[in-house]
Amino acid sequence: MPTQPLLAHAWLFRFAVFFAVFGVMAAWEAAAPRRPLVVRRSRRWPHNLGLLVLDAVILRALFPTAAVGFAALAESRHWGLLDNTLMPPAVKLVAAVIMLDLAIYLQHVLFHAVPILWRVHRVHHADLDFDATTGLRFHPIEILLSLGFKLLVIAAIGAGAAAVLIFEILLNAGAIFSHGNVGLPARLDRALRAVLVTPGMHRVHHSSAAPETNSNFGFNLSWWDRLFGTYRPAAAGGDNGMTIGLDVFRDPGELRLDRMLAQPFRGTNGGYPIGRRGGK
Repeated sequence: MPTQPLLAHAWLFRFAVFFAVFGVMAAWEAAAPRRPLVVRRSRRWPHNLGLLVLDAVILRALFPTAAVGFAALAESRHWGLLDNTLMPPAVKLVAAVIMLDLAIYLQHVLFHAVPILWRVHRVHHADLDFDATTGLRFHPIEILLSLGFKLLVIAAIGAGAAAVLIFEILLNAGAIFSHGNVGLPARLDRALRAVLVTPGMHRVHHSSAAPETNSNFGFNLSWWDRLFGTYRPAAAGGDNGMTIGLDVFRDPGELRLDRMLAQPFRGTNGGYPIGRRGGK
């Protein structure tokens, strides 16, 4: 795929997929919610989506072409491992997407393992409900740190612009799907989990119990949790008995955009850094 047309239309591809996936998940959640909401949509969604818009504006202002533009630069200068191998282009593309997914898994673990990073990441976990907008709820500091990490990985592995665009689309769609307040038939859920992160799998990660919060870190591929021993098939108390959120920021007022932006600088870390994964 030529680089210049790819860059010119990257935002269009991403927005088209975003609105399609979000629209389907929002309708599915409204028609058949897996869990009753603690706080109604009209009170949560404007703030979760407002945070998404703020993140997008900041990224656009600071890094207009973001990861895809950087990948095009790296590709033109032949940076990275994959760009200097003799593999066929299609194999390189698939390998790059898989390696990027592994990198995001490792980054996610890191945000739980390092207390100062956890303070930023816990904004994502402080939602009192679990639905499609939770998958879009990240503090701007985390978005910028994540982009910086992603650029380093792109340069190191030699991921091309097409591979990065595909990965970004899959990551965004996967985040919306895996956070959906929906239920899948048990057999289908088990089958999908062989490859993909399902809502039932990722919902465990949003449990208020620390050992469950520090499990099921994947967004797209479920392989990494199984490979690295962080997979947990279900919450100890079952899906219906699980409390979503944290042991801090449980006041519904904390769902406001201004309060979310201040959360990294307030309160204590609680029991969630991964060093306490086995405790409460």
